[in-house]
Amino acid sequence: MSDLGPVGQKIQELLQAAFQPRHLEVIDESPRHAGHAGAHPDGESHFRVIIVSEAFAGQPLVQRHRMVNEALAELLRERVHALAITARTPEETPA
Repeated sequence: MSDLGPVGQKIQELLQAAFQPRHLEVIDESPRHAGHAGAHPDGESHFRVIIVSEAFAGQPLVQRHRMVNEALAELLRERVHALAITARTPEETPA
């Protein structure tokens, strides 16, 4: 069961739908940024995403990040202040 709040769960849902990943981790790092610029008073403003999907095959790193940012565009505009992304193909994933 996920311990993510509603914003983290929405990130998870959007990325699952967009990329059908083999592996997906959404980590809420907001508590580490409380009181910093961009931190939302309710939390859920800083996230780290680790995603492994065939959709990234043949794409350079910058394009992979753009793909993830596009999938989360509305949340990034309205709610999420910071997003760290690790986007790999299954072949690039360490065993």
